[in-house]
Amino acid sequence: MQSDLEMLLKLQVIDYDLGELERSKEYLPDMMENLRREVDETENLYRNVEKELTDSRLLQKTLELDLSSKQTDLKRLQEQMMAIKTNREYDALVSQIDLVKGAINEKETQLLELIEKVEKLQVDIQDFKRKAEEAKERNTRELTILQEKMDSVGSKIAIKEDERTNITVRIPKKTMSVYERVRKSRGGTVVVSVKKRSCGACYKGLPPHRIQEIKRGDEIITCDNCGRMLIWHDGESE
Repeated sequence: MQSDLEMLLKLQVIDYDLGELERSKEYLPDMMENLRREVDETENLYRNVEKELTDSRLLQKTLELDLSSKQTDLKRLQEQMMAIKTNREYDALVSQIDLVKGAINEKETQLLELIEKVEKLQVDIQDFKRKAEEAKERNTRELTILQEKMDSVGSKIAIKEDERTNITVRIPKKTMSVYERVRKSRGGTVVVSVKKRSCGACYKGLPPHRIQEIKRGDEIITCDNCGRMLIWHDGESE
């Protein structure tokens, strides 16, 4: 019976590995999707800044042309002052000149603000581009590794299932029935060592006679509290 418990310990490790492999089929795709999303997000940020910079430069050129046109209008109106003959004409021309000057001041303010924006965007875009390139390089490398893991999951599961079969056929059906029942109800750990006169899983204290039965190893002993199979390892204190 002790040998059965030792084999169950090996089976327990295999079942844990199988569980991890099955879970990896769920979380690996999520991890890969997150990596792809990060690449897309950093690339989109870079493209958005790039577009904003392009649009701002075009607007800057438009403002410069508008400003140049207004300045030409102002010069023309100022030249007309030399030919003014009446106060009425003078007042009307002064009014036009004031309007043009106001428009020029507004355009100049807009242009200065836009030049500052363009200069900032020219600095920012380098940072966004670097982050996008780094994310793409890093995540592409990680995606390759994760894809390799995904591709190998099936074969690894098959290997572990073969190892499991090789062990289960050597364990009595009654013992396997107890193992499977506990594994289903408790999950994970089924066979646990005695630790300091207690169950190694739930830490429920064990009476001396029970410890002696476990040490003999001639039958399957389960914890009265959690139902797990108990095994004695040499070197464990009573």
